[in-house]
Amino acid sequence: MKEALIIGGANGIGLSIALEMACRSDVKTVHIVDKQQINNSYLHPKFKCYQCDLSNADFSFFDQFIGVVDTLFYTAGFGKLALFADLDEDYIIDSFNVNTLAAIRVIKRFFPCLTSQEKQFYCGVMVSIAGFMSSPFFSVYAATKAALKIFIESVNVELEKTGSKNRILNVSPGLLKGTSFYGEPTNLDLIKPMAQAIITELERGNDLFIPQYDAVFHDVLERYHTDFRAEGRQSYDYKIVVGRVAKKNK
Repeated sequence: MKEALIIGGANGIGLSIALEMACRSDVKTVHIVDKQQINNSYLHPKFKCYQCDLSNADFSFFDQFIGVVDTLFYTAGFGKLALFADLDEDYIIDSFNVNTLAAIRVIKRFFPCLTSQEKQFYCGVMVSIAGFMSSPFFSVYAATKAALKIFIESVNVELEKTGSKNRILNVSPGLLKGTSFYGEPTNLDLIKPMAQAIITELERGNDLFIPQYDAVFHDVLERYHTDFRAEGRQSYDYKIVVGRVAKKNK
């Protein structure tokens, strides 16, 4: 029976992944760690819920799960659309602490599980397509995700060189409707297909999953690599035209 640890699973895509895993007959327990309490309406008999502030310096809390879980998924993180000039230093520090450093620190504690030659260990991290390109109005958020992207790619090579078959899955979507990213309530019906797709990629042992890659992001990334300045300007203007940021910011 599998046991999973979902960090950031109280709402959004993390909650949806947790519920999908809990519905599987081969999953015994889904441990959910989040700063927030999970809404009682979402509780499942297989859930064990814990509250933990990922900005804390002491990460020994996670040691209780080492050797117990065989699945680790990090979905915690936050961001907001704003010009860099409008962000304060506390926001910058908190962003890197939660979005980047906490993920790396958790993976460090579970690294012996990943390097195992005998046991399969499933590990995934919610990154973002913003980590692949310049993203005006998302400068700090994109920087936190770009750091995660490079970290995952580098460590996966190290895992390969050890002979381990385990890999860290980088999940890098664009805007996901139905999550709580912008403060809206979680809509599980909207994000369920994405949660199912992520679990499938995780179980296949893949190292990268970009939803809508062929339909959308292949061309976006090609334009970015051809002229990152022009693509950055287009991204800036697009966010204003579609109303994702206030026109006063222009």
